[in-house]
Amino acid sequence: MAERFFNTSGPVVPAKHYSIPPLERFDLDEVLRLIRDERYFVLHAPRQTGKTSALLALRDLLNEGNEYRCVYANVEAAQTARGDVGAGIRTVLAEISEQALVVPGDDFLDEMWEGALARAGPHGALRLALGRWSQNDVRPLVLFLDELDALVGDTLISVLRQLRTGYANRPEAFPQSVILCGIRDVRDYRIHSESAGEIIAGGSAFNIKAESLRLGDLDEADVRALLRQHTNETGQEFTEGALATVWSLSQGQPWLVNALAYQACFKNRAARDRSRTIDEEAVMEAREELILGRQTHLHQLTDKLREERVRRVVEPVLSGGSGSGAGPDDVEYVRDLGLLARHGPRRIANPIYREVIPRELMYAREDSILQETEWYVKPDGGLDVEGLLAAFQRFFREHSEHWLERFQYKEAGPQLLLQAFLQRVVNGGGRIEREYALGSRRTDLLIVWPPGRFGGASEPAEPARRYVVECKILRGSLEATIREGLERTLDYMDRCGGESGHLVIFDRGGSRPWEEKIFRREESLGGRAVTVWGA
Repeated sequence: MAERFFNTSGPVVPAKHYSIPPLERFDLDEVLRLIRDERYFVLHAPRQTGKTSALLALRDLLNEGNEYRCVYANVEAAQTARGDVGAGIRTVLAEISEQALVVPGDDFLDEMWEGALARAGPHGALRLALGRWSQNDVRPLVLFLDELDALVGDTLISVLRQLRTGYANRPEAFPQSVILCGIRDVRDYRIHSESAGEIIAGGSAFNIKAESLRLGDLDEADVRALLRQHTNETGQEFTEGALATVWSLSQGQPWLVNALAYQACFKNRAARDRSRTIDEEAVMEAREELILGRQTHLHQLTDKLREERVRRVVEPVLSGGSGSGAGPDDVEYVRDLGLLARHGPRRIANPIYREVIPRELMYAREDSILQETEWYVKPDGGLDVEGLLAAFQRFFREHSEHWLERFQYKEAGPQLLLQAFLQRVVNGGGRIEREYALGSRRTDLLIVWPPGRFGGASEPAEPARRYVVECKILRGSLEATIREGLERTLDYMDRCGGESGHLVIFDRGGSRPWEEKIFRREESLGGRAVTVWGA
């Protein structure tokens, strides 16, 4: 039997992949109750969270008995039809018909759907076909429509309204239960109807929704259980630090957990020797490889940053602003995308996304920053952080105005520009870790230099040097901002073991000349020194 591995693409196949049983990922009793009670409801979660795996497992469970016949269909292919309802409904019906053949003996829809399209037209064919199909078998029909929110415009409106029209005829002459699955809750659909020339809310087009269930992330016990499967089958151990780091970096986001583990255990050549233990530094190396590789999952996620309603939510988190410009619907939408933590204060969902978001926002600009790593490496191998920040001051004075003017995320622009400048240099030998949150009025950066290396028992990891850089926007008096910043910088140094601390204060006011904004001075608090930089 082939060795199982950590899955990062497509549904889970337990015979091939390490996995947490999909039906344990949600409240199965609640889902079965909703189906039994003839409810239509929504299951949503961010991309690559395990929605499809859960639906397929539920389909198989329902079809094991003789109480229901259940069909799963992914209707994403109809996205390209956009406002062409005829082409869209034809694609949806063809996909449902094809998937119905998976249920033995259920070929009725395959034989009649084209006739339904000819008889009722695109705006009635789905309702007619599902009604006749439901009547053809004494067992109630349960239908799962995956990736429904990928549909666009009038095609999506037509699907929702035809399901709503047939709803009253369930279960004898329409599906007993329908699960709509996607990234967003149906209430968040904002559908542009070309025929009506207006925006249609998903909630109004599908007001028969009984519940909205969200598939959650893995908890820490799940993450450890998943990694333990690899140890049990191969003998390769994870250190306690590695297990904790996978959880800390991913916060249980399923794709991130699997991607980190796959990178550390399978892509890393040294780790393919199963006698080698996976340690914390191996996981951190895997993290950096995922980020630098701009994996599809990460790229798709950050592509959403261009949406204005996403910017209104995310920008204040990056800048430490108040976030008062974003409404609750926008916040909930960004949470549903997976960019924000599901519960608690508004913050980026996990440390990897915290790294990816600023890098993606500044990706093009970072490449145009003409700085080389070797310019800032000291003879002893350390990083010349003071020289690096002095160079940033000159760069910021020369380029910030015309760079930030064209930038969508203007409020967070100075902090992001500093991060891009540092990243351009540090990429050559280290890494940057970031902390920021809504209302904090600061961004905490930790430069780890060098990042260490993967080592076994005879090759210990190289100690890393840590430098703290805290960014603050000047609000009120300079001296008050510095006093507050010193406390935060020293606190962060204590938490992460920084050997030096630097406080960068951005003056966004237009009245003061650059000669006053740009400065460097040494400050201390409690006998501990911090270098303060004005920009």
